[in-house]
Amino acid sequence: MAAKPGEIMGYLGYAHPFLDGNGRTIMIVHGVIAQRAGFSIDWSATDKAAYLSALTKELDEPGKGHLDAYLKPFIREAVPADRLAEKIALAPGLDGNDEQNAVLGKVDKPALKARYEQQKHKRKQS
Repeated sequence: MAAKPGEIMGYLGYAHPFLDGNGRTIMIVHGVIAQRAGFSIDWSATDKAAYLSALTKELDEPGKGHLDAYLKPFIREAVPADRLAEKIALAPGLDGNDEQNAVLGKVDKPALKARYEQQKHKRKQS
């Protein structure tokens, strides 16, 4: 975990059944694992669009270090367990008011359904 926190985040993201939404859950799980490994990610210093771009690259090419490289400058000493959720909540865009990176919409929209199908097809190929 300490050597490849981005790769681990990528695996969590890959296992996540949605293209958007509930990313906070992954951040909490990752945060707990990182905290137990002796470090934390300073999510408040990250940029949501840049993070999502790095995560997308990691999902497309697992293990190539895309997300590790992005997260490296934000690695800090471990946050105490009782403050972990508070620190993760400081990540830009988690308040739901970020229109630029908002939830994509309902799955019944044809364009969004096509994106889900494309992602499902990609997973089957890999």
